[in-house]
Amino acid sequence: MKFTKMHGTGNDYVYVNCFDQAIPDQPERLAVKISDRHFGVGGDGLVLILPSETAAAKMRMFNADGLESEMCGNAIRCVAKYLYDHAIYRKETLTIETNAGPKPLQLFASPQLGKIDKVRVDMGKPILIPAEIPTLLRSPVGESQPLVEVPWTGLSKDFRVTCVSMGNPHCITFDLPPTDENVLGLGPNIETDLRFPRRTNVEFVECFSPTELNMRVWERGSGETLACGTGACAVVVAGVLAGRCERKVQVHLPGGDLEIEWSAVNDHVYKTGTATEVFTGVYEV
Repeated sequence: MKFTKMHGTGNDYVYVNCFDQAIPDQPERLAVKISDRHFGVGGDGLVLILPSETAAAKMRMFNADGLESEMCGNAIRCVAKYLYDHAIYRKETLTIETNAGPKPLQLFASPQLGKIDKVRVDMGKPILIPAEIPTLLRSPVGESQPLVEVPWTGLSKDFRVTCVSMGNPHCITFDLPPTDENVLGLGPNIETDLRFPRRTNVEFVECFSPTELNMRVWERGSGETLACGTGACAVVVAGVLAGRCERKVQVHLPGGDLEIEWSAVNDHVYKTGTATEVFTGVYEV
């Protein structure tokens, strides 16, 4: 099986072009094997680039534990870059089908290389109704009201969380700094807490200013990753709802920076960041 290793802001996946080769059998199991950083190619998961009847391509992504996810904001930038650079769909605006719905993208090519180095993604509207995130947590002001800085109980520390879905669930706290103790110690417990029926991604955030945030993420099914595109979007939405940041923010992650804007005009969240191809190879399946 031919594959390409790519990353968006350090969030790395193994990509398989299913336009010119068969869809691999049991991609859930393959994702676990190929993501292993010692015995496989290594990555945060597996992404299949597939033909689509309604868009330039369809993206299916599987986390490192084999769980198929709805959406990945970093992976979709890499899919767009792959389509353009490998002449599958050579336009600077396109739509990619995902399990969280179609996502429009704008591509920016490097004048020197003629290849894509930055991509802007329309991530759509955030989902704030608890049952649709989904989470069993409820706001004290109403069952269908957004969960904004509600108290979290059951762990050794007292803190508040805001819950947002960007097509996949996120639990954000500004009360706990993004330290190893919090990210690696509390992240796994929150991810698998029964109050999140489909588990959740967990973000720990500190505010440098109303236009600059720093975050680390414990990703559902993959553990800590260097970046999470949907997570950065969810963090800005959470920050705006809590009055902690403005609608246009630079978000710092261990793998690099993302530019996030939550539009007051159409309620859509826009994310801009790099996409990088690292190497290609053949994996024996």
